[in-house]
Amino acid sequence: VCEGQVTLFQTYIGQGGKLRNVKVQHATCPEYASKVATLETRQAKHRCGFMFHATIQSGGGPDPNDCQVIADALLYDSQNVGPLFTVGTGTNNTVVMQYATCLSFYVNQDAAPIEYCDTDWAALIEYIAPNCQATQNAHGGLCVATNQQWFVQ
Repeated sequence: VCEGQVTLFQTYIGQGGKLRNVKVQHATCPEYASKVATLETRQAKHRCGFMFHATIQSGGGPDPNDCQVIADALLYDSQNVGPLFTVGTGTNNTVVMQYATCLSFYVNQDAAPIEYCDTDWAALIEYIAPNCQATQNAHGGLCVATNQQWFVQ
């Protein structure tokens, strides 16, 4: 996901079959970590439904069906585990999901933890995957929050 990435925690999510093979990692991406010299609030900022800008990267993208498996696992998780996940800061600022050819990650660039909805991440994946393919001269996509505090790729 990033240069110098270190995996802090790894698990698998979903309900049986392919869905249970979606790897989830909490990682650190030092290049994206926020550096704050002042005291910041420890309460997570709720960011569900937040506006973003989407861009397409050149090349060839992942198999949209593999990405749909990740989206389905997120939807299953939201209904059976909880609708929100928290992305920390500093050395715990990245959540990575991977299934076969599809890799998606959420990076928190803010100084405070961010709480985000599983259903929103699933919707972003469902939007990016089929629209960012080789047929559109793309190699995946990037969604950046309008306030630049987080991004999903």
